[in-house]
Parts: sequence; structure tokens; C-alpha cells
Amino acid sequence: MTTKQSHITVPPALFSLKLHDSHRRETVPFLPEDPAHIRLYFCGPTVYDRVHLGNLRSMLSADIMVRLLHALYERVTYVRNITDIDDKIIQRAAENGEDITHLTERTTKDFHQDLAALNILPPTIEPRATHHIPDMLAMIERLITQGHAYEADGHVLFDVTSFPSYGALSGRSLEDMQAGARVEVADYKRHPGDFVLWKPSNATEPGWDSPYGRGRPGWHIECSAMAERYLGESFDIHGGGNDLLFPHHENERAQSLCCHPHSHFARHWLHTGMLLSGGEKMSKSLGNFHTIHEVLERAPAEALRLLFLGAHYRSTLDFTWEKLEEARHIMDRFYRALEKTPTTKDDSRPVDVLNALCDDLNTPQALSILHRYADAALEGQQEAANQLLAGGQLLGLFTMSPTEWFQGGTELDPATIDALIEKRLAARKVRDFALADQIRNDLAAQGILLEDGPNGTTWRKG
Repeated sequence: MTTKQSHITVPPALFSLKLHDSHRRETVPFLPEDPAHIRLYFCGPTVYDRVHLGNLRSMLSADIMVRLLHALYERVTYVRNITDIDDKIIQRAAENGEDITHLTERTTKDFHQDLAALNILPPTIEPRATHHIPDMLAMIERLITQGHAYEADGHVLFDVTSFPSYGALSGRSLEDMQAGARVEVADYKRHPGDFVLWKPSNATEPGWDSPYGRGRPGWHIECSAMAERYLGESFDIHGGGNDLLFPHHENERAQSLCCHPHSHFARHWLHTGMLLSGGEKMSKSLGNFHTIHEVLERAPAEALRLLFLGAHYRSTLDFTWEKLEEARHIMDRFYRALEKTPTTKDDSRPVDVLNALCDDLNTPQALSILHRYADAALEGQQEAANQLLAGGQLLGLFTMSPTEWFQGGTELDPATIDALIEKRLAARKVRDFALADQIRNDLAAQGILLEDGPNGTTWRKG
């Protein structure tokens, strides 16, 4: 039972997609640039280490958004970038004594593996920053020519005072930014809020030749250039974690709109809420910092996915191991329902689940609908089982069969378990209950639970 992204679309006229726009600070109807081609951009990872759970939240929100758009529209282009040149990357490579290219290739591979395990769809296009230096330099030249950027001390900086609506996305004023600026602001900046478009590289740092000297791009210009390259001057949705709202997205918006004053850049801005761990902000010093890889070594990927879907993407989500275990039990119940009433082929999509997702990606409401379908499926209702499966797959769940869910990923070979079940059955027939109980207990100690029923003994992971 593998999940595939269906190409069956529902006419958008049947649904009213509404999204909370961070710029307008209200939930508004989704109005695409071109209904025949939906285009969106979400910020991807800076590849210098394993991706942590906070990053996952944004990636999963984007995944639900893309799945919904595919259900409603014929053509969707989703761009998610890879930042493979950054000061953090340079620093980590030096600490590791590792070549930068090797570091970024290794961590990008890890990133792809983690997201594939969570059934997060790959983007239509995944550009890498280092492959788009000419695009960035072209934007920088345009900004300088139009009076929005200047050269200073080997750097090129964006002049925030040249863009009257700078701060409108994040709700900050230039006065607030100047008052809150650190004392040690570089003296070559005209305004403390001016940000780097190009910086010089020394002999040991990666760099590219440019009209401004050998150097490398600033972080913000990378995304603006890649978004323009693949989505055009204006597109439909730009998203990421709320920690990117300022300065990253604010700066992206400023430089892109200054390059193309008559464009929209992004029509809708989506930002995911904060992730806590055990009630506190994730921090290595507190010991509550978790990577996706670490969590998936302890729990099934679908349980982690369900835990995140159980909270609205804009709300604060608190990760705990107890909540993850609870999510695993919920997935057990869903798979029990699908096991009780096997599904038949049905290409329809549950209208109520689609309606929930059209309400600003209301995944908690969508899950409550799945629970109702599971109740009915456990009572043997065929259509409810079909709708449970289809609705869950809209959310990226049910990537396997019930048997795979309950029995997959065990250290014991299934044939060995079946042989022990037969041995236990033989012991019970001769009333050797001590041996039968020992077999059951030995299997339980290895995470295998036996369940006796009218049709024989079955097993599942504990």
C-alpha cells in the first residue's frame, strides 16, 4: 500500500482555498497568478548537519500544501532550494577537516533520506545556490544600477532606506531596527539594517570572481535569484518557518521588489509556528535537541508525521517522546481499521477532508474526520475504509499495508516468529502451558506481541 501522488484533480470551483497570509496578517482567499500553473517556493536547508525537527515542521507544511494544490490544480511547480554556500558550512567544514563539497553532498544526501522516510514529496525543482552565482550577480548589478545597493569595503550591501515598505512583511519599522541594532554594526554600512548581497572571500574560503572582487553571495540574494530563475518575477506562495520571517524573507522581498518594481514577488506568505521540545526551545545545551534521524531510530516515520499533523501549522507545537508514542498508538488504530475492513480501489477523494485542508491547511480537523472514518471502518463499513485510506493518503499517511505496519522493521525474521508461533501452538495442544507462556514472554521481550483470535494467532510489533 504505497502512497503515490495522484494526478486526479478536483475542480477548484468546488472548493474555496483560504490561506493565512503573513504579510496581510489575516486569512484570505487564495488567488493565484495563473490558475493553469500554480507556483510556490519554500526555503530549504543549509546543508552542514543533520536536519532537526524544527526544520521538519516547515518541510511538512510545504508537503501538505503541495499535495492539496495537486488535488485542486492540474499543474503545480514547487521549488525548494539547497543552500550549499554559507558561513556555517565553511565553519563546519573547517571544524571537521572536511572538504566543503564533500560536506554539502553528504548532508544533502542525509536530508533527502530523512524526508523520503517521512513520505515528504520531492520538489519539482531543487536548485543549489552554488549553481546560480551568475543569477545572483545579475540581480546585484540591477540593484546597484537602480540605486538600491552600494559597494563598501569589498562588500555590496542593500540600502534598506531606498525601499519605503521595508519592514512591512515582518511588521518592523526602520526606527525600531536602528534602536535595536547592536553597537558593533559594521562602520561601512550606511544604515544598521543594510544587509550583505556580496562579501569578500579570503584565500582559504570558497569564492567566485565578480565585478566587486572575488567573493561569495549573501544568504538572502540566493533565494531571490533562484525563485526568479524558476518561478518568474511574481509567483503564488512563499513559505518557511516563522524564524525566517525576519530578516530572511523581509530581505528577499525587498531586493526582489526593487529589482522588479511592478511585480508582486510572492502573492501569499506562509509561515509555520515554533517547535518546542519538552516545553522549551530546542537547544543542544538543554539536551532536548533532536534530529529527524535520531527520532526515526526510535519510532516509525508515520507516527512522527502524525504528531506534527495533529497541530495546526501556525500553532506552537511541543514535541515530547510521550506524544510521539501516543501518535504511534493512533496510527495503530487507523491501521487496525484498514485491517478490519480491507479497502477496494476507489479514486475518489473525501470532500470533507479536502474542505478541512482548504481551510488554511487545517490538519487537526482533517484528522478528526479520519477518526470518524476509522470508527465506521472498525464496524465493517466498506466505504468508510475507502475514505479513511484516501483521506489519509491526502495527508501523506498509509504508505504501507496493515501487515507491514504491524510486522515490519523487526530484528527477528518473520519466518522465525511464525515457527515459534507454531511451536507455541503445539505446546498448548499438549497442555504444556509453561512452554507456551515462555515463548510468548520471550517474543514480548523482543518487542513482538502475540494476539490469539478465532482465526488463529497473529503477531505485531509492540
